[in-house]
Amino acid sequence: MLVTDFVKQIKELGINTLVGVPDSALKPFCDYVNGAGKKEFTHFVPANEGAATGIAIGTYLATGIPACVYMQNSGLGNIVNPITSLANEKVYGIPMLLLVGYRGEPGKKDEPQHKFMGEITESLLNVLDIEYSVIGNELSSQEIREKFAQAAQVLRDGRQYAFVLKKDFLQNEDMETYFNQYQLKREDAIAEIINTLDAEDIVVSTTGKISREVYEQSNQIKGGHAQDFLTVGGMGHASMIAFGIALQKKDKRVYCLDGDGAALMHMGGMAFIGKQKPQNLVHICLNNEAHESVGGMPTGCVGLSYAEVAKTVGYEETYMVDSLQGLKDTLENVKEKRKLIFIEIKVSMDSRKDLGRPKETAEENKNNFMKYHGVM
Repeated sequence: MLVTDFVKQIKELGINTLVGVPDSALKPFCDYVNGAGKKEFTHFVPANEGAATGIAIGTYLATGIPACVYMQNSGLGNIVNPITSLANEKVYGIPMLLLVGYRGEPGKKDEPQHKFMGEITESLLNVLDIEYSVIGNELSSQEIREKFAQAAQVLRDGRQYAFVLKKDFLQNEDMETYFNQYQLKREDAIAEIINTLDAEDIVVSTTGKISREVYEQSNQIKGGHAQDFLTVGGMGHASMIAFGIALQKKDKRVYCLDGDGAALMHMGGMAFIGKQKPQNLVHICLNNEAHESVGGMPTGCVGLSYAEVAKTVGYEETYMVDSLQGLKDTLENVKEKRKLIFIEIKVSMDSRKDLGRPKETAEENKNNFMKYHGVM
């Protein structure tokens, strides 16, 4: 279905505010609202899906008009609290439309981090008392229109309604691509970081293309990736995983390779780390100002200095670099320091079309990591 036809039906519900976190299964929709949709809707990309739900609640309280919240199905985990303790009809009864990208759809091949959430997506919506429809190309235009009529009635009743959208359901004829102005390629920066590692150092990398690039560069440079923990799910939690490891492995240097969107999603973790000040943690943020792994939409905080945030919340030394030489000099400078360090690296949105994925299972990678670092 053309995204313009789908969006037209959203507008017919009276909705004029869109807010959410992008997803590759919703890429045509995200491209549309980041382009032509700017003239039709008020649109925000907040830090996480729970925050998006909060904006939707505030929008309704101020206008009496429901908002539309979009997300990957993994984002359902972030909306459980505001949906159950605020929006549910047994509390405030706040209507909103949810668009949920169906990653890990049962019977479809997908990445391991999506498998379990895909299995429980519909059950979770049932538990949350959210009526829903799974929408795919097997439905006719008339059937989809009937689903929208059902959604309209649910919204009038002060409840939430979800469309769970299968991959490739939406198509976009007018795609707008976002680019930043930075020249340093992220994979080149990752290769430089890996080149500086000692054999006993620990790497924790965030979900998405960062972990895929860490995987490939570690194999190429080090001949293996057992040194690395690839956080292939749980966006925004890599820094707290790295903190947990650093706390228990004080004799080892821990490098956390984070993304700007991931760091933003649970930024309170940075404040906590800044207060605790582990002396063996180097927190690196690869900042391309976009949710690049799920389609390239800019984050809601383009232009934010993550290094300044880190400094404000208590990181002892912070750096910002935007060139390979600058990164080399910084890594050499901090290598022997026993301080909590934050490095922001401004990178382009370039990535290889032939970028691979881990060939081992998540459990195999976990076991190899723990064996390498003497735990198993």
